[in-house]
Amino acid sequence: MPHSPPPRVRNRLSPDERISEIMAITRQMLSEKGYEKIITSEVADRCGISEATIYKYFASKRDLLVRVAEQWFEEILAVDDQHATTTKGIRDRLRRLVWESLAVVRKEPSLTRFVLMELRSDPSYRSMHIYTLNRKFTGKISAVLNQAVKTGEFRNDVPVSLLRDMIFGCIEHQIWTFLRGEGDFSVDLAADGISNVIYRGMATTRPAPESQNQVSA
Repeated sequence: MPHSPPPRVRNRLSPDERISEIMAITRQMLSEKGYEKIITSEVADRCGISEATIYKYFASKRDLLVRVAEQWFEEILAVDDQHATTTKGIRDRLRRLVWESLAVVRKEPSLTRFVLMELRSDPSYRSMHIYTLNRKFTGKISAVLNQAVKTGEFRNDVPVSLLRDMIFGCIEHQIWTFLRGEGDFSVDLAADGISNVIYRGMATTRPAPESQNQVSA
């Protein structure tokens, strides 16, 4: 009489591997249904684990979502660091950073909504790690602006902090209709418009027409 095959046993993962799996599945579900509809029991089902296992590694569903958002910001910062070594010139670097700020929203609208609508309005937001990551992200644009002023490419009569706020204010204005599901926006056109307004308004000399929009997105 033939022997029945032994039951399949799910590979045992290390704690770090399990955490990575849970976060990856959660991120996939975020793109499918939005953060409001994430249910930890469904995350557990997709991972093939018990819901209790999720709470072994994450204090709550919110904690899980925050960790996913932090991972996302770390990825954005890593990409920016790579491009910083290949993109030269103030104008092109500024456009690249604005373009990337817009492109990540299109790629991850659910995570963007979670950060803007849930985390940023939290009274404890400034004490969160994701706030520090966001400051590093916005600080990259401040660094480019500061360099432009220091080298004399930009005038020094407008505070860099105000220029930074103007840039991110424009970015948010562009993305809100999209995030509400009420419209769309062009990453390229918005990046061109925002970076051109800032550069043309602050440049100490009139930029040459052929230098405009030379960065390939």
